[in-house]
Amino acid sequence: MAQITKDTKIGELLEIDVDNVAPVLLSIGMHCLGCPSSQMETIGEAAAVHGIDADELVKTINEKIADK
Repeated sequence: MAQITKDTKIGELLEIDVDNVAPVLLSIGMHCLGCPSSQMETIGEAAAVHGIDADELVKTINEKIADK
């Protein structure tokens, strides 16, 4: 299983597990998942833009992908 970090790009993250990760990102206001520029943005960068704690987001994502 892949270990997600704050340096993981959104595009890579969605390739790993779009079904479990997309709802998490959408629920916190990250609605531009299909936007070309967001695909190159890291989880840490996206969290900062959206005022989200990156460490908590990474923890949540890792828990979601571990459950699959």
